[in-house]
Amino acid sequence: MPKMKTKSSAKKRFKVTATGKVLAGQAGKRHGMIKRTNKFLRNARGLTTLSDADAKIVKGFMPYDR
Repeated sequence: MPKMKTKSSAKKRFKVTATGKVLAGQAGKRHGMIKRTNKFLRNARGLTTLSDADAKIVKGFMPYDR
């Protein structure tokens, strides 16, 4: 059986923790910061964990990162 390929776009954007959760960057921080509240920008720092439904999709893109 040949090896499965990892989606290059997924390995650049997501990280899987030791417990199997998927980490991703916060959305909504690329441009338009002037209209966002300071509270939004503060809370959108760092990484966030994906929901179970989204994590299942991403894990399908990274077969060896489980």
